[in-house]
Amino acid sequence: MIDHPVLSDEDRTPNAAIAKAARQGLALREQHGRGGTEVGVRRAEQLMSRKPLSDRDIKSMYSYFARHAVDKHGRQWADPIKPSAGYIAWNLWGGDEARDWINILRARLREVGV
Repeated sequence: MIDHPVLSDEDRTPNAAIAKAARQGLALREQHGRGGTEVGVRRAEQLMSRKPLSDRDIKSMYSYFARHAVDKHGRQWADPIKPSAGYIAWNLWGGDEARDWINILRARLREVGV
């Protein structure tokens, strides 16, 4: 799977916490009937499979988190009774753990011009 040798397959593999957040996002989407898009659902399924991500996946996830960080300031963000659609979507993409991980991977790819 290695697109660029700066990141090993192990580096590119989502951890258990990321897979758990994605699973939670799918459960919340099912429960509330909203949150995320079909792209987000596919991303959650990919993260739950815990297979290595491509350079393209890393860039896509980095862009998602950069665009949607503002959603964290919305009403009902992590409300346990009625979470916001943005919160559900954020979890589909692996949550804060995935954002932090992706920021590191993206920075490493940028170091080598990818």
